Amino acid sequence: MSPPSGLRERLAEATVTGCGLGHAPWASGTFGTLGGVALAALAGAAAPAAYLPLLLGAGLLLTLLGAALGEWAERRYGGKDPGEYVLDEIVGYLLAAAWPVFPGWTHLGAAFLLFRVTDILKPWPARRLERVPGGWGILLDDLAAGLWALAILAGLRAALPELWSP
Repeated sequence: MSPPSGLRERLAEATVTGCGLGHAPWASGTFGTLGGVALAALAGAAAPAAYLPLLLGAGLLLTLLGAALGEWAERRYGGKDPGEYVLDEIVGYLLAAAWPVFPGWTHLGAAFLLFRVTDILKPWPARRLERVPGGWGILLDDLAAGLWALAILAGLRAALPELWSP
């Protein structure tokens, strides 16, 4: 595969690979998820009270960009949902880590673990959503996994409130 040519293609590659995280030699999805952790931590540090709108706004913007770039990525890297495309992990994690205000590092770490598990296991309807063609098919299964992770995390926070300090 040749290096991207032109500014538009370099920006597309940087976007779908999470600034290169998707080029990790193994576990590119796990490395890609770390891009989401970085964005969530940045949002929490920059504006803890505006954490939720920042995460949801970034997630929406990246989802729309990712859907538009999905077919390009499949052509560039070959095949459906190529490993280099990790923007889906980033947006799935942002959904998993969502909370009304910055929830702290324990929450971000638990969201990371739960998102990786749900992304790998693909509970309903995630596996079915993988069949959607193009960029939406790449993204929707990870958004479903992120929603599952968030639901589990909310349950854990309600059941074990003493574990969740900022």
